[in-house]
Amino acid sequence: MQLTVNGKQLDIGSSLKEHIERQVPVVVEKYFVDPTDASVTISKEGSSFRTDVAVHVGKGIMVQGHATSGDAYGSFDEALDHVGKRLRRYKRRLRDHHRRQGGKDERFSAAQYVLAPEVEEVSETDAKDAADEGTNGDQPVIIAEMQTDIETLTVSDAVMRMDLANLPAMLFRNRANGALNMVYVRRDGNSGWIDPQENKS
Repeated sequence: MQLTVNGKQLDIGSSLKEHIERQVPVVVEKYFVDPTDASVTISKEGSSFRTDVAVHVGKGIMVQGHATSGDAYGSFDEALDHVGKRLRRYKRRLRDHHRRQGGKDERFSAAQYVLAPEVEEVSETDAKDAADEGTNGDQPVIIAEMQTDIETLTVSDAVMRMDLANLPAMLFRNRANGALNMVYVRRDGNSGWIDPQENKS
């Protein structure tokens, strides 16, 4: 497993780096024998440290965990613990998926955009200037564009992928009907599933 350790707005000392390089393989390889790569990023946020751990455990399968703490070691240990818990929860299904991966990879590409935050209030002058320039004031400002893959999955696999990657929502093509569906994390902690009614006609 290739492991990358980065620091944002701080210098990661050799003892912390060695601690990370020792612990990540111990936790990940306990549940998954052949992960491809992992990255650990520790950043300073005021007086706290935030750690983001991301591990690729198979084609298209990312496990992520993050934590914030008053010290860098505590932040890393907690984030890695989150990754370990997710791997433990899905270890059997991940191993089954790994064995089945010889089949055709069903995914299609889509454009993914990062939008600028909404401006609180636009003055009449700014709105008039935008209209004069031929731009639509209702359109959001795109600050980044990238390609992403939308995979064909069962609903339960989509929920697993969303949980492993620690995402709030996941768009996927439903293996049962070929239509776009979405799963998401509800405020009560349960998972929600959106399957548009037109898919059933």
